[in-house]
Amino acid sequence: AGSEGLTFLPYLTGERTPHPDPDARGAFVGLTVRHTQAHLTRAVLEGVSYGLRDSLELMRGLGLQADTVRASGGGVKSAFWRQLLADVFGAGLATVTSTEGAAFGAALLGGVAAGVWSSVEAAGDAAVTVVAVTAPADERAAFERGYQIYRRLYPALAPVFADIAHT
Repeated sequence: AGSEGLTFLPYLTGERTPHPDPDARGAFVGLTVRHTQAHLTRAVLEGVSYGLRDSLELMRGLGLQADTVRASGGGVKSAFWRQLLADVFGAGLATVTSTEGAAFGAALLGGVAAGVWSSVEAAGDAAVTVVAVTAPADERAAFERGYQIYRRLYPALAPVFADIAHT
């Protein structure tokens, strides 16, 4: 956990949430001569996970409970990825049967709007089945520290990103 102090900012196409900044750029921070391709790869996975946690924290900030997060798509086939997300989120990661996350969710919302289901909760109960739940593991504390470092990097680098984007 923590890629031996290497952190990746996954802003390869700018950023939308929580920083609405098209000038944001991807970056590796903390790179040293001892880091290998494996460190870089793991830092990318951790950085993407931290970016997803940013969105989760927005929901938590609105008072939503998030003891379990549902996940779908090809990435959740990886036990490593599921465990990493559970640890970074500090919440169980529930794998569901649907492989189409956004499109399937939009279809369910359309069904609610059309009266097929009486509520979003009813649509989810009828159409989404949890296959398994991955619980956070012991490395959660290391990821919490890494996330706090990650959160400090965007504000520190935003002026540099703007300079880079406008050169």
